Amino acid sequence: MTNSHAARDIDTSRPHSARMYDYYLGGKDHFEIDERAGEQVAGVFPAIYVCARENRAFMHRATRVLAREHGIRQWLDIGTGIPTEPNLHQVAQSVVPDARVVYADNDPLVLKYAERLMRSTSEGRTTYIHADFTEPETILNAPELGEALDLTQPVALSLNALLHFIPDAWGPYDIVARLMDALPSGSALAISHCTPDFDPETWRKLVDIYISSGTQVQVRSKDEFARFFEGFELLEPGVSVGHRWRPEGESDATDAEVSLWTAVGIKP
Repeated sequence: MTNSHAARDIDTSRPHSARMYDYYLGGKDHFEIDERAGEQVAGVFPAIYVCARENRAFMHRATRVLAREHGIRQWLDIGTGIPTEPNLHQVAQSVVPDARVVYADNDPLVLKYAERLMRSTSEGRTTYIHADFTEPETILNAPELGEALDLTQPVALSLNALLHFIPDAWGPYDIVARLMDALPSGSALAISHCTPDFDPETWRKLVDIYISSGTQVQVRSKDEFARFFEGFELLEPGVSVGHRWRPEGESDATDAEVSLWTAVGIKP
């Protein structure tokens, strides 16, 4: 699919989760309909902006920790979303200039902006696969994956704010297991995921807003989140609220404002 084709496929008649997330982060790649939906969410959950920023900050920290402390040099980032500086490859390559990053998303909107994801260091490599998380073979069998990553060496699978858009009926636990099965020992799994644990009533309303706009959402409890890491060695501090996972400074956010479970595990 070409970028011009992608542009024609972009539906601006209803709000879109990636564009709403761009709005929460203060970006410019969204439409008025996304802003209205985002403001509707903020009317129910004013901390949505904090939640989005802390999600982004967790991704930055997890990427740096894996690069510095665990020798990871390769990443597969699925559910990439609209590029927001710094992107994962920029964070990784700031620590290890030869880092290789493959982004994957099924959204024509993200494809439109994919050239922003390709600006690698000369030593490293980045590429983009237009493929769907719910069809993991389309990612694993993509020629771009094998060209960019050496699947005999550890890879970090990064799933940031993706899995709450994958209801149980779509088999998210099996899909994550299939993807990690394809990666060697020493590979890593990093996930952030919205949770209703701290304010169930508010999150029930938020889920209703998204579903009514055509986006499937299933937020999960701490135990449901932890299931994704069965059989993995969790890095300290284990399953944590986003801003409490290896903080690099003081945060005045509360657990209820952040409402994200986060963790990083290593495949034994």
